[in-house]
Amino acid sequence: MTAPVSVKLLDPRAKLPAYGSADAAGADLYALTDGPVTVAPGQTVLIPTGLSLAIPQGYVGLVYARSGLATKQGLAPANKVGVIDADYRGELMVSLHNHSGEARVVEEGDRVAQLVIVPYLTARFLPTDQLDGTARGAGGFGSTGSR
Repeated sequence: MTAPVSVKLLDPRAKLPAYGSADAAGADLYALTDGPVTVAPGQTVLIPTGLSLAIPQGYVGLVYARSGLATKQGLAPANKVGVIDADYRGELMVSLHNHSGEARVVEEGDRVAQLVIVPYLTARFLPTDQLDGTARGAGGFGSTGSR
């Protein structure tokens, strides 16, 4: 299933998000930097993309790590999952954190994250004195077992 999403290129060097394969859920986001950006161990930097998006109403853009970059380089979004609301029209930035013990370098054009656009439900929160029961109940962290 495909749907149009309007993208404004804020810089002529900016690259449109691109899917790496026919069945990829996430579209790669590319760094738009004015030269190499060194990310020290434990440091977080904002990486511009040079893009702004018009995500359709009822959808949200979720910015996730690229698995290879996170696993091999230790670079992943600092907020784990970035949320781009349908009414945001500013530049899409990736808050990239270095989880490794070595300085890493981001170059212009590097794929730094991936964007997944999904529908969402706007909840109407209703106060109540009682919730319906479930088999799990109030069991929290680890309550369903470790294997």
